[in-house]
Amino acid sequence: MTFFKRLLSALVAASTVAMVALPASAQAPSAAPVKVGSTLALTGPLASTALTHKLVGEIYVEQLNARGGLLGRKVEWLLKDDQSKPELARTLYEQLITSDKVDLLMGPYATGAILSAMGVAERYNKVLIHHTFGIPSLSKYDYAFPAWSIGSDPGTTVPNTVFDALAASPKPPKTIAIVTSKFPSIYFLSQGAREVAKKRGLQEVLYLEWDFGNRDFGPIAARIKDAKPDLVWMGDIALEGNMLLDAMKKIDYMPPLHFHTYPAPGPMTQSPEGNRALSLTIFEEHAPFITYPGAAAFLKVFKERATKLAMPYTSVEVQAAASYTAWQILEAGVRGANSFDDRKIGIWLKKNKVQTIHGNLRFDGIGNYGDDLMKVKQVQNGNWVVVWPKQFAPANTKLLIQ
Repeated sequence: MTFFKRLLSALVAASTVAMVALPASAQAPSAAPVKVGSTLALTGPLASTALTHKLVGEIYVEQLNARGGLLGRKVEWLLKDDQSKPELARTLYEQLITSDKVDLLMGPYATGAILSAMGVAERYNKVLIHHTFGIPSLSKYDYAFPAWSIGSDPGTTVPNTVFDALAASPKPPKTIAIVTSKFPSIYFLSQGAREVAKKRGLQEVLYLEWDFGNRDFGPIAARIKDAKPDLVWMGDIALEGNMLLDAMKKIDYMPPLHFHTYPAPGPMTQSPEGNRALSLTIFEEHAPFITYPGAAAFLKVFKERATKLAMPYTSVEVQAAASYTAWQILEAGVRGANSFDDRKIGIWLKKNKVQTIHGNLRFDGIGNYGDDLMKVKQVQNGNWVVVWPKQFAPANTKLLIQ
């Protein structure tokens, strides 16, 4: 069975349990349940990553109910499939509020769907915690709060972090090819990378774009090979990076360095071509992250569940951590405000820091963003490990070049 067929089988197995009821705590609260409504891309091109967010949400709600729920009420998570379509996410969030009458909202996965959900949340004055919003300047709603600690100016800070890591490597790149999806947040970061690369003296030898949903990467791979860059910046999401690497393999080519914006966590580590791939992260399953409050219990149950579902990557990495963080923010907001009132929750979050699995977060900056906590990771021996900044890397770990 090929790698992609194995992945498809795992996705089907995971998505078929989307509407299974979550088990209640043995000592469940007796008051009426509090309903949290959200969507995720359980099908479509983003499903390979969104299903990780689904598993994390299930785990968190179970842990929350085992602790007695929220303010004495059991929590029920009403999850719907937005099929990787922002326009459908908009409709479903409208339904969650008006028809399903949920008490609280949790954001979807990916910038397009999050922006759609944000518009609905604003119309009904609901707090929206979002996992992975990549364009902070578009977050205009006062009660939208990010779990993705990318800072308020990621078009500048994120590429600089990546290029700082590469500048400290034994062979810093001098030439760069930037190839990118037109997916909103991906495209935004790629444009930022172009500007930062130019300012830092990297020679751009190729720039290409593709439409989100593209599956034919052969021509793009050929153009990259002809350009012979030291570094390929891949503005990719989900399985796009895997498909591009596979296309490169077919023409017997692999760049010395390749960076991926938002790759599917498991597929990149399990593909031979993904070895030494670079990406962004806020958390990986090694020190010092595993010592953060709440991490140990989460890591254990995630691995057990992910293994049972035959998911391609069973360790907690950036996507799982961002999702867990979002739920931590929601819980902290409710407990801090001592209320389910969205306005009170929003006011509390804007005034207080929240301790999460990847650090203490603040929401008092532009668009409710705080610090840019992004780090650079690399696939080494089938696992993601942080390679920059060095104080977050495992002992004796360094950035590797092909």
